[in-house]
Amino acid sequence: MRVLLFLVCFPFSIYAQVDTTSKYLQEVVVSSSRLSEQLLYSPVSILKLGKPYFQRSGQASFFDALENVQGVQLITPSLGFKVLNARGFANTTNVRFSQLVDGMDMQSPHIGGPIGNALGPTDLDIDQVEIVTGIASTLYGMNTVNGLANLMTKSAFDSPGFSYQQKTGFSTKLYTESTLRYAYQLAPKWAFKINAAFAQGKDWQANNVKDLNPLANSSTNVFEANNPGRDLVNMYGNETSNRKTITLLGKFYVVSRTGYLESDVVDYSIKNTKGDFALAHRVAPNSMLSYTYHVALLDNVYQRSNRFRLQDYLLQQHAIQFQSPAFSFKMYTNSENTGNSYNLRSMAENLDRNFKSDEDWYADYAKAFTTSTTSGASIPEALNEARAAADLGRYQPGTAAYKEVLAKLQQINNWDLGAALKVQARLVHAEAQWNLSHIKFLQSLKTELLLGADRRTYLIGSDGNYFVNPEKGNETGDILYSKTGAYASFSKKLLNDKLRLGFVFRVDKNDYFNLTSNPRLTAVFAPNAFHSIRVGYQEGYRFPSIFEAYSNINSGRVKRVGGLPVMSAGVFENSYLATSIMAFQAAVLTDVNKNGLTKSSAILKNKGLLVKNPYTYVVPEHIQSIEGGYRGAHFGNRLVIDADFYFNQYKSFIAQTNLNVPKTSVLDSIPYVLNDKNGQTPYRVWTNSKSEVKTYGASFGFNYRMNASLIITGNATYSKLDKSENDDGLEDGFNTPDWVFNVGMSSIKITKNWGAGINYRWQNTYYWQSFLVNDWVPAFGSLDAQVQYRLTSIPVSVKLSGTNLLNQKYYSFVGGPQIGGMYMLTLLLNN
Repeated sequence: MRVLLFLVCFPFSIYAQVDTTSKYLQEVVVSSSRLSEQLLYSPVSILKLGKPYFQRSGQASFFDALENVQGVQLITPSLGFKVLNARGFANTTNVRFSQLVDGMDMQSPHIGGPIGNALGPTDLDIDQVEIVTGIASTLYGMNTVNGLANLMTKSAFDSPGFSYQQKTGFSTKLYTESTLRYAYQLAPKWAFKINAAFAQGKDWQANNVKDLNPLANSSTNVFEANNPGRDLVNMYGNETSNRKTITLLGKFYVVSRTGYLESDVVDYSIKNTKGDFALAHRVAPNSMLSYTYHVALLDNVYQRSNRFRLQDYLLQQHAIQFQSPAFSFKMYTNSENTGNSYNLRSMAENLDRNFKSDEDWYADYAKAFTTSTTSGASIPEALNEARAAADLGRYQPGTAAYKEVLAKLQQINNWDLGAALKVQARLVHAEAQWNLSHIKFLQSLKTELLLGADRRTYLIGSDGNYFVNPEKGNETGDILYSKTGAYASFSKKLLNDKLRLGFVFRVDKNDYFNLTSNPRLTAVFAPNAFHSIRVGYQEGYRFPSIFEAYSNINSGRVKRVGGLPVMSAGVFENSYLATSIMAFQAAVLTDVNKNGLTKSSAILKNKGLLVKNPYTYVVPEHIQSIEGGYRGAHFGNRLVIDADFYFNQYKSFIAQTNLNVPKTSVLDSIPYVLNDKNGQTPYRVWTNSKSEVKTYGASFGFNYRMNASLIITGNATYSKLDKSENDDGLEDGFNTPDWVFNVGMSSIKITKNWGAGINYRWQNTYYWQSFLVNDWVPAFGSLDAQVQYRLTSIPVSVKLSGTNLLNQKYYSFVGGPQIGGMYMLTLLLNN
């Protein structure tokens, strides 16, 4: 028996030998300090995962297996797109947690985060993963305020040969993945490697049909299926901007266009074709110069404020690196081309509008309603008959006419008319690091000194829809957005090397913001080779991503604009909160429909509900954190424990708010135009929350070795949001369960050739908050298991595995797919 090992502390040595638990604490990590150091002395919460962890996992890939790691949260927008996070404030485009491959950021530039592991390493090339849970921005400066995962690949020198892996599985449909790796040493100082993978299958469907607007017509006592203003979670084209208040028989009714289910407007097939090539030159015994190229072409489903079909989406990375004990340098460029991708919401609403304009549809609706009531139909019957009449001749999914219009809209790069996502973007990143610790004077003082600097520039194509260059006279030129940073890291050993004190100081300068600085102070006490205690204080900044800074798009007839002054000048100064306008309009409806007031009287009575916008242009987000932890080996090295706690305080959350600008400057007229949908311009603007928010949490993990092969593992993670003063509800959703548990058991060798394992994961109910939908995510548990057989005569192994083995379907977040079981047969040839 065996479980997915979710604790984090299990390197190869734990599984390979009987008495090596203490050696685990001597394992070397680099991501916590950008220097090679023993895990025992790491000043922050860092988890190291080696080959045995991934081999013994019941998950479909090494990346999926990170879901069961202590302190890590994994969100699933798609079968082929999963998002890592730690310590709260998660979302489906997590710009607070960085994902690196061999120290290089793998993000899609305009998205601001990676598309799962689409461009990352394969199962065959992954060597180990280091995960920092908590702030890492003092050293990395890449908005790593929640942490980072560094995916480290195998060396062509140290791991030569040919490997092939074939996965065949089943979830909703057949899933296959073919992967190969070849590495060869050309000469004593030259080697190369090639990796290639092709995966395809059918995605899980997002099929939540809960009504998000059930009280739209409560003033007329129309509810549930009869509600003409319904807004179902995974139905698009019936959102706020697709609704209208119309007068029927002297009363006001909120009526939405019909819209389409997500399954009507998306192809759920997924594909990911990816590969990489690396050429390495060993300049000296400890110095390496390398060139690496990564490429990926994918079809997938992606979610931001709306859900998207990523189709023919091309990602590339070129990188040059030099590594030596004293100096390192890397420069890389990431590029993306969104191909034939499109917005599902825009597709649905423009399918409706291609069939019939809003004006004609609502006129037909009102006419049919009158005809039905005149014929004796009840109000609910008349409402439903009016919709059927207005929809007569509407495009039906699956028909030739429907497919033709969908294909046409997929290429129209204007979301008022079509649905295309046509973005081409790049980032260029360079960094250098000097390790001065080899200087004899510093060595005599038992002191380490590290200096570093980095520069990143985004180059975003102005497509005329998603991004428009605000520079006058250069509207079609690339948008340039840059940041430069530098850091110094100092550490000193005291008390016969048992105490290590550390100090890191970083400064960053972004094009649009003043210089920022943030420190890290840490102390690690290790009385012996089996135990260590760590404590630290650090700060971090997050600068607005490209989308948060520069977006300029009509999304559902709502203008979404970045928070920089060059993008949103005039909006903040002249707008009213959309939430107050909705409350105002609802009060007017109630007073007209239930209390018999005239429309004018109701407007005058309720105009005090309107609230002028209190927000302004976006500034960097700031976090302060205190954390501590313990690592130790007990009971003759059989038990390894890793525990941590943290307390964070956030200020100036970067978040979105909806604001409406009235189409008049006459104060007495503003309430009247804000009661009329056509009298105002709606915006969704990036700004900063006024809340000061505190979060705290802890995690605990253990790994107990029963004997040479049998291991019991478990971990628990607690995360809590603590609202504080100035609470305005604008901060990003915490979107994190209070409790997550993992427990499991695995045997490396039940018999000579057989191994197996089992793991159970559970998390409690939590509240999901996003601009697509807000609601509760029900608690769920998932059972994973695997059994494997290793042939002795040839280097082949066979593994049968299953995740969510009992197929107890659940939602990872609201608005996302319903996740079912995945059953996989894996054949591995490793020569």
